[in-house]
Amino acid sequence: MTPDDPLLKILACPLDKGPLHLLVPEEALYNPRLRRRYPLIDGIPQLLPSSGEQVADEEHERLHQRIEAGTAGAGAAGAGAAERVVGGEEGGDST
Repeated sequence: MTPDDPLLKILACPLDKGPLHLLVPEEALYNPRLRRRYPLIDGIPQLLPSSGEQVADEEHERLHQRIEAGTAGAGAAGAGAAERVVGGEEGGDST
């Protein structure tokens, strides 16, 4: 999955139905509100509630800083790609 994938516009967290952030190097989607990370397996988002994993405080802070800096969706070398917010603005209602 890439930051410009049209599928990202319709994906939402299965628990709070809010937007997700694409984490390219980690191949995951991240919900900073619940501190949950959902894996991408062979490019396919695993969005069952049981597929998500809780992120430790230190990892959440690291990911949050990347999201705020706009580098969450960048390639491994930080190729300047912008952060991708999935499902609308953060904290917004996707219904």
